[in-house]
Amino acid sequence: MRFLVVGGGGREHAIADRLRRDAPDAEILAAPGNPGMAGIAECVPIDALDLEALAALAEERLIDLAVVGPEVPLAAGIVDLFQARGLPIFGPLRAAARLESSKAFAKRLMREVGVPTAGFGIFTEAGQAGAHIEDLAPPIVVKASGLAAGKGVIICGTAAEASRTVGEILDGGRFGDAGREVVIEEYLEGEELSVFFITDGERAIPLVSARDHKRLLEGDRGPNTGGMGAFAPVAEVESGLVDRVQRSVAEPVLEALAASGSPYRGFLYVGLVMTADGPKVLEFNCRLGDPEAQVVLPLTRAALVEPMLAIARGEGLSDWRPPAPDAFALVTVLASGGYPDTYRTGMEVLIPAGLESDSLRIYHAGTASRDGRLVTAGGRVLGVTGIGNSLEQARTLSQTAAEAIQFEGKHWRRDIGS
Repeated sequence: MRFLVVGGGGREHAIADRLRRDAPDAEILAAPGNPGMAGIAECVPIDALDLEALAALAEERLIDLAVVGPEVPLAAGIVDLFQARGLPIFGPLRAAARLESSKAFAKRLMREVGVPTAGFGIFTEAGQAGAHIEDLAPPIVVKASGLAAGKGVIICGTAAEASRTVGEILDGGRFGDAGREVVIEEYLEGEELSVFFITDGERAIPLVSARDHKRLLEGDRGPNTGGMGAFAPVAEVESGLVDRVQRSVAEPVLEALAASGSPYRGFLYVGLVMTADGPKVLEFNCRLGDPEAQVVLPLTRAALVEPMLAIARGEGLSDWRPPAPDAFALVTVLASGGYPDTYRTGMEVLIPAGLESDSLRIYHAGTASRDGRLVTAGGRVLGVTGIGNSLEQARTLSQTAAEAIQFEGKHWRRDIGS
């Protein structure tokens, strides 16, 4: 078997690692990959947005399955291109990926099919948003509708701040094309929960649920980031809740997309807030979360190659369903100083020899190899995943290793999973 993993971050490292464990004898390519993936895959220097070059690579190397990690190539239509050329690929079509690439599209669809979510308004002109903002009690959530690398959600403490933020996005170009449209929402109070499904367009089979920590600072303070850590499974999540999300969220959305001619196949991420009125959808992602993938994939107790191959071939999932996890996993993200704003790169990364094991995995998110040295090359640099018989054991493994890894400006949260 030959696999192609599209992307080069922590999520893609986790996907490649999972494929290697599921199919030890397979040939794995990663485009562009990263230094951490080089030990388990052949890294090919093709950008994840160079769709034509990726398709040519898949044709030349006779790839049996391509797996797309990040959202941007999905939103750009990589699945459409591969399918048009008869190349097997796992992920949603461009039109279905609008669940993530357009928050406005997702909110309208949720309203249409009755999925519980925050009250919202959608605007393309700052002047039109004022009345809606005044009707909301602070805090007020302002979102750039398009893809903004996990940084397009701003929680505003006052109406004046919300109005100013809307102006910065729509008139000031704060998020470029991603901010041509904004979604203004009521703030949902409660714990967040990430529920993951694998779907063939009709059936949605749940994977391990996780909890992400998006705020930069301990105590869930500071700006939103792409994610500073995650853990799984979440103790208070019962199978009845996941079944409820499957019936009331995933299946109605899949049915609506199929009816529109854009069946959704691939990983579906449902981000929830557990409010006093029950779970409400915060967002959809058209792929695995990052860093949630770094805890979900190690805990999934069934090979993913078979269902991904079936979906890529246009077949159904049949009766496939993984057993419940029998361990806990926690990932701590090591970030560059200054992230999510301006940060320096090129800082040497020192990982003690022998640190990794079956219970401690290091996923590279933003690293590069220069002159034989491992250096920082992104805002989020490494994901350090501990796997244990309890959440506390997983946390201890992760945090001990996070402390041992060194690079200048290293920033991390010590309260993940607390």
